[in-house]
Amino acid sequence: MQLAVNYSPQAAELLEAGAVRFDLFKCPDWPDMIETAQALRPAYVHFPLMAGRANIEKVGWQQITRLLAATPTPFVNTHLAPRASDFDMPLDTTDPAHTRALVSAMLLDIRRMTRRFGRERVILENANWDPNYEIPRPVLEADIIRQVVYDSGCGLLLDIAHARMAAAYLGVEPRAYIAQLPVDRLDELHVAGTLYNETEARLVDHYPMSETDWALTEWAFERIYQGEWKRPHLVALEYGGTGPGFAWRSKAEVLAADVPRLAALVNGQADHP
Repeated sequence: MQLAVNYSPQAAELLEAGAVRFDLFKCPDWPDMIETAQALRPAYVHFPLMAGRANIEKVGWQQITRLLAATPTPFVNTHLAPRASDFDMPLDTTDPAHTRALVSAMLLDIRRMTRRFGRERVILENANWDPNYEIPRPVLEADIIRQVVYDSGCGLLLDIAHARMAAAYLGVEPRAYIAQLPVDRLDELHVAGTLYNETEARLVDHYPMSETDWALTEWAFERIYQGEWKRPHLVALEYGGTGPGFAWRSKAEVLAADVPRLAALVNGQADHP
């Protein structure tokens, strides 16, 4: 397993100072950031593809192909993220006809990607509960995620924070929810801290890791090391970044604490039962 960290000036400074160690930077599809990151470490790209929203052309086939050639990006990721308003359905729908339409739309986009890049190179990321993204309830259901992963033949990008957020919305214990996901197809693992936002009355992510977040992450690594789950190629810490969405939550002291702790799990240096 390789360890990646979101590119941020703080992560770069800590790396140059020898305060943290990791294998790769994780970057969005921003050429300038990728160039800056790759001066220090190899950088891989996390694409803003949204299965079910028909946004492949918006991201750009040529852009994807060019970045795959220019970086050691092992997978083409897409988020399972159709938009409820595109289908004229409520976010909390439980209508089987709506579920079928959502699954069909996601598979249509995914199959376009697999025809271009091969099933073995496309990975599907589980969604979080965030009304701002308009992702309908059925897409969060573990059995639907399992169906789409298996029907497409692709791998799973398991975002533990997303799983915790979805489980809270669905009223399911997080470990029970994650255990129902297709972890036998795990190719990439994302780790990030969560907290409860009183204004939005829900969990939000990309924050420092809490002890609750660490307990869930350590449980996931126990499953990996005990051979119950497939061992992922990449593990990424999704804390820190640039721009108005991330710069204010990109603290060097958080990275200095969280990166080594996650590295110990990735390198098998933490205790496992």
